[in-house]
Amino acid sequence: MLLLFFTGISEHCFSQNLHTNSGKAGKLYREGESAYEYLDFGRAEACFIAAISNDSKFYEAYMMLGELMAKQRRFSESASAYRTAVSLDSTFYRPVFFNLANSELMSGDYDRALIHYRVYLEQKGMSEKNRARAFKSTKDCEFAINAIRNPVPFNPVSVGSGINTVDDEYWPSITADGQTFMFTRQGRLTEKNGYSGASQEDFYMSYLDNNTWQKAINAGFPLNTPQNEGAQSLSSNGSYMFFTACDRPVGMGSCDIYFSSFNNGKWSEPSNLGKPVNSSYWESQPSISADGRILFFSSSRPGGSGGKDLWYSVLNDQNKWTTPVNMGSIINTPGDEMSPFIHFDGRTLYFASNGRVGMGGFDIFMTRMKSDSTWTEPQNLGYPINTYNDEMGLIIESGGQKAYYSAIRDPSNGKDIFYFNLYESARPNPVSYLKGKVYDKETGKLLKADYELINLSTEKITIKSTTDDNGNFLVCLPSGFNYGINVSKQGYLFYSENFTFEGEHPVAKPFIKRINLSQIKVGEKIQLTNVFYEVDSWGLKDASISELDNLVKLLSENKDLIMEIGGYTDSTGSDKHNLVLSEKRVMSVVKYLINKGISAERLKYKGYGNAFPIGDNITAEGRQLNRRTEAKIIGNSHK
Repeated sequence: MLLLFFTGISEHCFSQNLHTNSGKAGKLYREGESAYEYLDFGRAEACFIAAISNDSKFYEAYMMLGELMAKQRRFSESASAYRTAVSLDSTFYRPVFFNLANSELMSGDYDRALIHYRVYLEQKGMSEKNRARAFKSTKDCEFAINAIRNPVPFNPVSVGSGINTVDDEYWPSITADGQTFMFTRQGRLTEKNGYSGASQEDFYMSYLDNNTWQKAINAGFPLNTPQNEGAQSLSSNGSYMFFTACDRPVGMGSCDIYFSSFNNGKWSEPSNLGKPVNSSYWESQPSISADGRILFFSSSRPGGSGGKDLWYSVLNDQNKWTTPVNMGSIINTPGDEMSPFIHFDGRTLYFASNGRVGMGGFDIFMTRMKSDSTWTEPQNLGYPINTYNDEMGLIIESGGQKAYYSAIRDPSNGKDIFYFNLYESARPNPVSYLKGKVYDKETGKLLKADYELINLSTEKITIKSTTDDNGNFLVCLPSGFNYGINVSKQGYLFYSENFTFEGEHPVAKPFIKRINLSQIKVGEKIQLTNVFYEVDSWGLKDASISELDNLVKLLSENKDLIMEIGGYTDSTGSDKHNLVLSEKRVMSVVKYLINKGISAERLKYKGYGNAFPIGDNITAEGRQLNRRTEAKIIGNSHK
């Protein structure tokens, strides 16, 4: 925000002919000036107040007190001092109206601020830079006055004593399943805790149990160090994070973005992301998309709109971060844009800006990605979510309704984290998720396995990763698309399933799956859930390719397997029609496999029509289960 500095001006303008006849007041004023120059603000304040006590009409003392209060962000007191100075002499130093209006804006006194900005803009010979700021600030005042008259729904509730303490808690992060909460905590001097020494920022974690956040625990070394860490972004499944650290020996600029992964209950040694994400400039406040492919962050590097801008980098097929791209003038302004949060839907972005029309300081805005990958004009979230204070660090749970942010609501507790229900028009698209655990079907042993999520609507693999050592994984399923999941491990048949959300927007219930993988042996079979055909046809849809290629890979890695591809239909239509249709469909699959280099001698096929149903033939869901393609191991060429 605009901080105002009068030191040089006061020496030049006020030192010769002070507005006082009191020698004692003048002496106290000089002592206050000296203390101010040496940044002894407590002494300076006492001297200026004492000078005013000796001469209640001491213009310069009020002016310096106003500047001193603004310097300490005590804007309401600053505005009061400036107003008194103006009441004593409104023409002696006309730029004072700019200083006064700024302090009124930053203390939420919008009506007065608007009047005084307009008075300032009527003056001749003022700084062009400050005139531009004053003009923008009049727009802020007009917006704020209207926003206060038309408030948005907002009822913040503390996340509870498990997380909030007398220390400062801020920068919340949450996993897609809403079970893991990470935040930054900073020690704070209060009458209650008597904290002393340099402030320390560390990461803490809390877990949800019986709908209550449990007592937060320090994330521990090596993630936390004697240096400060903060502004983190937790991955959607909680298995890794990006965060900000400054002035480290391995740093490239003043602040850089670092990475750490979570394994066996412990965070790994953080690593600097390096070029091209980090530079010799300031990089901070990362936000990782739910699929782990796009990293948003704020940076002061050249090539933007001015100040700090929002940028993004994409993880390419070689697992390398690409050269960051500036988000452009739709998002960025000549001011500062900070604290991006890309929702789990991958399309709704929240961020803070002081360069856009708002309530003063940093306000939180929302923008949505359009079908052509450009962004909509950012929307101010409104009052009282935004106020005359700086607001930033907003995040929203996967369901799109509950938002989290930090604020000072009880000064004795400092910054705490709160949640509230976000009003409907500012919500992102709801996101469901699949939370899986992988087992050996025969032994029940937990398996570490590979998995991939395929967006069947776009026919692209969106996530390709590995479970943790206990077979756990989580993938987000944003509404509006259809998805296929594939889980595989060497020595086992793969597992596949699909989820239909195309055209849906209500929040779908999460999917909690026990996934059993069958060892490769005669008699075991795979249900090829993600093989699709044209309606009443044997033509393979393009969305089937990923699943069929996984089958090609399985057969290529196990060259002794002989498989039967079996096709099934529902009971719609005649038995003869269904039998012919099912056989032609599996012939299409066999043809694809042969074209990919699989020997025809290893492939058998059979159409079973509507025989052997696994669901009812009455409901749409039951008929869908019956329309299926299976791959069964029927032999081994080495035996």
